[in-house]
Amino acid sequence: MHRRHFLLRTLSALAGAAAARHVLAANPVAGTIVPVVKSEEEWKKILTPAQFSVLRQEGTEYPGSSPLNNEKRKGTFVCVGCDLPLFESRTKYDSGTGWPSFYDYLPGHLGMKTDHLLIMARTEYHCARCGGHHGHVFDDGPKPTGLRYCSNGVALKFLAA
Repeated sequence: MHRRHFLLRTLSALAGAAAARHVLAANPVAGTIVPVVKSEEEWKKILTPAQFSVLRQEGTEYPGSSPLNNEKRKGTFVCVGCDLPLFESRTKYDSGTGWPSFYDYLPGHLGMKTDHLLIMARTEYHCARCGGHHGHVFDDGPKPTGLRYCSNGVALKFLAA
């Protein structure tokens, strides 16, 4: 029985490391960030079921459900899984979608990949440190970037300035 647990933890850690390398490879600036690698069981211990669903299983929270939609104070939005700063409050705006939205992120702190879960190709973004899924990027945002980083609020934590 102990050997089975050892093997499962080892495989989980290797899979996590591979995922972290994929995220870092997708964003070379993030190469200075030390990856956080945990087994599925370790993530389940530190995350709520909703956070685990989004960060580790690429789930989506219901629109309008995040208290961060109404957050207007100065500060920083960080990854709930590893505390890596992802967005400054000055880049947050009301997109009308029901999810916290930002027009820019902190350089090197996100990794990107293409997903095809809804048949069409979308750009998905992840935390560059822990590989946690946060949301998708769309090209309908405000100036200066014209981008909308549509985030699951459950994957973020706000730190007031």
